[in-house]
Amino acid sequence: METLRDIVGSPVFLVVWAALMIPSLIVLLRDLAVRNSGLMPLMKVVWALTVLYSGPLGLLIYWTCGRKEIPTDSIARRAFRSVAHCYSGCGMGEIVGVIIAVGLLSLGNLWTAAITFVLAYVAGYALTVGPLMQDGVPLRTALRDAVLSETPSIAVMEIVAIGVDLTLARNAGMGDALFWSSLIVSLTCGLIAAYPVNVLLIRWGVKEGMMDPREQVS
Repeated sequence: METLRDIVGSPVFLVVWAALMIPSLIVLLRDLAVRNSGLMPLMKVVWALTVLYSGPLGLLIYWTCGRKEIPTDSIARRAFRSVAHCYSGCGMGEIVGVIIAVGLLSLGNLWTAAITFVLAYVAGYALTVGPLMQDGVPLRTALRDAVLSETPSIAVMEIVAIGVDLTLARNAGMGDALFWSSLIVSLTCGLIAAYPVNVLLIRWGVKEGMMDPREQVS
């Protein structure tokens, strides 16, 4: 663990990460503008945040599951789109929570975990409830649907992500490279952990998964 922390805590790690993430984000934005401009605006934001959080892995998920050029759709692809949707909102909540709890308030692990968990849930639910209400779904129904479909995925994602972040970062502050690199690693760990949960939720009919990108229009 100490060796891993030394690697992740090196400023070189952040430089390498930026060298991978920024070109990935540029490729994504260009493809969204040139070849996939018809995707729903919400999904464009989802993919941008997914690549921002997970760099090349996020781009790979988009390229194989989120473009209208995919040859076929499947539960596996729908689950990746679904987990990316969840991830984009929860990631925002986690980032804000960690910055507030650790970076600004210097709180302990218990308070950090609690604040981050709550904000991740709020952001994740908002990204589900908002579009449903825009489609005319009543607030109570939208909230119920969000709780049923997103709670298991968010729970697994945040338990893993927060656990990894606190384990790696320990007492690192916002001025330490380890603070930011631990956050980066933890987000991707949460994404990977939540993927099989989304596969099962879709297979069991608890959630539908995001629609086929070949059917999306502006």
